Amino acid sequence: MNKGELLDTGVNRSPSAYLNNPAEERYIYKHDVDKDMTLLKFVDDEWGPVGSFSWFAVHGTSMSRTNPLISGDNKGVAARFMEDWFDQDCNGNKSSDAFKAKVNPPRISSIIPFVHEIHCELHELNASFQSSSSKSAIRFKSLSRRVRSALRQADRPRFVSAFCQTNCGDVSPNVLEASCIDTGSPCDFNHSTCGGKNDLCFGRGPGADEFESTRIIGDRQFKKAVELFNTASEQLKGKVDFRHTYVDFSKLEVTISKQGGGTKVIKTCPAAMGFSFAAGTTDGPGSFDFKQGDVKGKAFWRWLSYLLKKPNQKQVDCQHSKPILFNTGEMKLPYDWSPAILPVQILRIGQLVILSVPGEVTTMAGRRLRNAVKTVLTTEGSKEFDDNVHVVIAGFTNAYSQYVTTFEEYQIQRYEGASTLYGPHTLDAYIQEFKKLATYLISGQSVQSGPEPQDLLGKQISLLPPVLLDATPPGVKFGDVKTDVPNSSTFKRGDNVIVTFWSASPRNDLMTESTFALVEILQGKDSWVPAYDDDDFCLRFIWSRPAKLCPVSYATIEWRIPETAASGVYRISHFGSSKSLLGSIKPFTGSSSAFVVT
Repeated sequence: MNKGELLDTGVNRSPSAYLNNPAEERYIYKHDVDKDMTLLKFVDDEWGPVGSFSWFAVHGTSMSRTNPLISGDNKGVAARFMEDWFDQDCNGNKSSDAFKAKVNPPRISSIIPFVHEIHCELHELNASFQSSSSKSAIRFKSLSRRVRSALRQADRPRFVSAFCQTNCGDVSPNVLEASCIDTGSPCDFNHSTCGGKNDLCFGRGPGADEFESTRIIGDRQFKKAVELFNTASEQLKGKVDFRHTYVDFSKLEVTISKQGGGTKVIKTCPAAMGFSFAAGTTDGPGSFDFKQGDVKGKAFWRWLSYLLKKPNQKQVDCQHSKPILFNTGEMKLPYDWSPAILPVQILRIGQLVILSVPGEVTTMAGRRLRNAVKTVLTTEGSKEFDDNVHVVIAGFTNAYSQYVTTFEEYQIQRYEGASTLYGPHTLDAYIQEFKKLATYLISGQSVQSGPEPQDLLGKQISLLPPVLLDATPPGVKFGDVKTDVPNSSTFKRGDNVIVTFWSASPRNDLMTESTFALVEILQGKDSWVPAYDDDDFCLRFIWSRPAKLCPVSYATIEWRIPETAASGVYRISHFGSSKSLLGSIKPFTGSSSAFVVT
C-alpha cells in the first residue's frame, strides 16, 4: 500500500462550520480538508498487479444538479482512466518497469493499426459505407466487454480500479471560490447566499464547463493513484478479519465527557432533517428562501412541514440546535422515511483497518473517528498494532443515513449539520460503537448481530410510470439515422461528431454489461472493430422525446474525438430495444455513415 498528498482537488464547502471546531484541534492539521490519498495495490502471485483501491475525500459533485446524463462523476472518470492506463500502457506486463510509463491514458483505438497510409484511400473506403438500420442487436450484448478486453489476454484477470469515498462530507470538487452568479462577488461566508438569496451562490470547478471540470478532478485523482501505484512498497502482513453489527441509532445511549471532567450518558434522537437541509450546498443550492446556517427556521415552512409530522418537545430538545423541517424518524407512511437501525463494520487486512460508515462524514468528524479507533488498536489487547497501523473510513457503506458532523459543526447548522440525522451526538455514537468493534477485533471476541433492520424490498413504490409504447413516424424504423454526418466528411482530433437516431426508451433494456452507443473503426476493408463505448468519457448518449407523452423518441450520440484517437475510417452505432403496444420487447441497432478522422 501507499499514501501521498493530493492538492487542488477538494475544498471545504462549509468553512464556517469547520472553524467552529476547537482552535487547538484545528491547529494540528495543515488543511481544512484531508489531502491524503491512501492506495491499496492488489498483486497476484501469477499475474502480478490485478487491481487497486484508493481512498480520497472529495464529493462526486463535479457534474451539477442540472446534468440529465447518468455519470460516475469525477470518481468514475478516475477509475475509467486508471483501468485504461493499465490495460493499454502496461498491457499486462508484470515487470514493475512497465508501470512507469506515461500517465496520460491512450484510448482504445490506439491499438488498432492504421489501416491505410494514403489519405485518398480513406475517403474511398468512407464513401462505400452509408448509414444502416434495423439489424438484430442480440449478438451485441457483450460489446462493452469486447471493447475493454481487446487490450488484454483473454485468460488474464481483468484489472479493476476503485476510487473509494471516505470522509468527504464537507469536501467539494468545485475548487474555485464559491461566487454569486449575478455579480461574480464572493458569497456570504456564513450562509452561502447572494443578497440574501440562496440559489445564486455556486461553487465553480476548474474547467470551462462541468464536463471539463469532471475530467480535470478525475484526472488529478487518477494521476496521483498511478504515482502511488508505481511506488507502493509497504506490504500488508497479518490477519484478515472483520466485525459487523447492527445498531439502533434512534435511541442509542452514549457516554460522553462532561466539561470540567467526568462523564454523562445521553441518548441519540429519532432522525430529523433541519431547515438548512433544504438550502442545499454550493455544489447545488436549494430553492425558495432557505439558507444554510439557519438555527431558527421560518414559521411558514414549519407549519407546512408539521402537516406531515409535528415533532414533540422531547424531539425538539433532543435535536437542538437543529430547527426541524422534516421529522423523518417518526414518519412511517408508506414506510420509514429514514433508517433507525444501521450496519457498522470494521475490516482488517494486516495493518490496514477499514471503518465502514453508512453515511457522509465531515473532515474533522472523520479525523476524530480514525484517531479514536487507532488509539484502541494501539493501546489495548495484544499490542499487535503499532503506530504504523493505517485507519481509513469507507463512506456510504452498506446503507445510507445522510451526514455525520462534529458536535461543534452541528451547532452552526450548515447543510451537513442539518442533515446529521440523529442529533448533535451522532458522531459520539459512531465513535463509541466503532471503539467497541475495534476491541472485539483485537481480542478475537465475537459480536452480537444486533437488532434486525427492516426488509423493505417488498414495500417499495415507484412514481415513475412504465413505458407503454415506442413508435416511429411512418416509413421510419427504429435505429434509422435521423441526422447523419455529412457525406464524405472528415474530422480532426478535438472535433465533435454528432449523430441522431430514431430510438426507443432506454428503460426497455438497460444494456447491462453492454452499451447504447459505440464508435467503431474500420479494419481492413469490411471489418468494423469497437473502439469507444458509452463508458468512455469522450462519448455521450442523450435520449429525448419531442413531447412528454409522445411515443416517438430520439437518441443523440456525441463523440468528442480524443487527441489520442487513431487515424482511420469510423462510424457511430446505436443499440436499443423498442416496446410494442402489446408489451413485446424487440432489440434494434443502427449505424451512421462512415467518416474519416485524420
